[in-house]
Amino acid sequence: MTATGAPETGTTDLATLAEQTGTRFILALFVDLDGKPCAKLVPVEAVDALATEGVGFAGYAVGSMGQEPKDPDLMAIPDPSSFTPVPFLKEGLAIVHCDPHVDGKPWPYAPRVILKSMLARLSSTQGLDAFVGAEVEYFLLRRTEDGTLVTADPGDVAARPCYDARGVTRMFDHLASVSTAMNSLGWENYANDHEDGNGQFEQNFAYADALTTADRVVTLRYLITMMAEERGMLATFMPKPFADRTGSGLHLHLSLWKDGASAFPSADDPRGLGLSDTAYAFTAGILEHASALQAVLGPSVNSYKRTGAVSTTSGASWAPRFPTYGGNDRTHFIRIPDGHRIELRGGDGSANPYLAIAAALGAGLDGLERDLDPGTVGGDNGAERAPLPRTLLHAVEALEADPVVQGALDGAALTHGEGHRVAAYFAEAKREEFFSWHSQVTPWETERYLSAY
Repeated sequence: MTATGAPETGTTDLATLAEQTGTRFILALFVDLDGKPCAKLVPVEAVDALATEGVGFAGYAVGSMGQEPKDPDLMAIPDPSSFTPVPFLKEGLAIVHCDPHVDGKPWPYAPRVILKSMLARLSSTQGLDAFVGAEVEYFLLRRTEDGTLVTADPGDVAARPCYDARGVTRMFDHLASVSTAMNSLGWENYANDHEDGNGQFEQNFAYADALTTADRVVTLRYLITMMAEERGMLATFMPKPFADRTGSGLHLHLSLWKDGASAFPSADDPRGLGLSDTAYAFTAGILEHASALQAVLGPSVNSYKRTGAVSTTSGASWAPRFPTYGGNDRTHFIRIPDGHRIELRGGDGSANPYLAIAAALGAGLDGLERDLDPGTVGGDNGAERAPLPRTLLHAVEALEADPVVQGALDGAALTHGEGHRVAAYFAEAKREEFFSWHSQVTPWETERYLSAY
């Protein structure tokens, strides 16, 4: 075992990992298409059965997983490389991320299976590996006696609270606990800050391979939620919980590697951003499919309150509205901080990290295969780029018209489950989500229309 308490690198046997870390219970965890974490608590006495057979779930009860009540169980098969002890949360507890299987085959609707399929395709067709960093933003809130949501810190009332040292200090216990937890796991937490909205924070960790980062985003959301609850707070990753405040993003920093070296940097870049032709073609693919991507990067009705925001108390929304790219400029859909990565800024706190990364890689791969060009830095390559979708319904329609992004979601079905149409299932679920919201009568409507006629 390492000095931090994390399991030793390279250990793959689940029982050994549990013994090394003093684990007494394991949360066998996976997420549905909406990103809801689902798990069973398995005692260490059953670790051998968990490792060899997995643990069963009624798939229809899980949520959006492509199953009906009559279907056979989802068997969650653990990936020992994802084993994460969390004794700082509950003594003797660990998490292991799982790949759901049905009838002995990886289930095509499982987000982690979808991402693994895309990574395999990227490797087999291009010889490339994907590395990803993620910025996890969230709000810390409390409920009043009448149920109203308010900022957890009553002193967090500044008109421009971003990076406020006092706000960070008042939330020191929570932020420090989450930071210490990340570092005990070897994630290399390097910054914790107050974001642009009152009550909004961001906690960063080092980039890693795409699957590891997606696992860590899911784990971190779970940890932040539970650790906030212990202090009587509610942590939310909802994209836009307040109309007058900045929304919460899930910005993804993407890079492609070949033979252990990044394929993105170039010392001879006439556009001046320090990027290679590979990086530009990859960027162009993401821009080409931006509208369809938004159905995955912003998969909730609330997402479009964030990207469509016109004003906030701080004066900026920090959310892209057009599929453009540029240098170190946060107004773009794709920001280029340096020659080693691109930052995809369209994602928000409701995004499922597995699906978001898989879809982005699928779009970028199309750019590589077609040798696309992203056009002028900050411009639109001579043609007017349509703005990003205005609503979830518009994004769903763009997804249904885009075979490339559909293919990214259907990739595991092509390998493991002939006849399954994951993208169509996802699109229909999101369409129903939109109309479920649309059918509600809101206070805005009664205020506007009650005596208007």
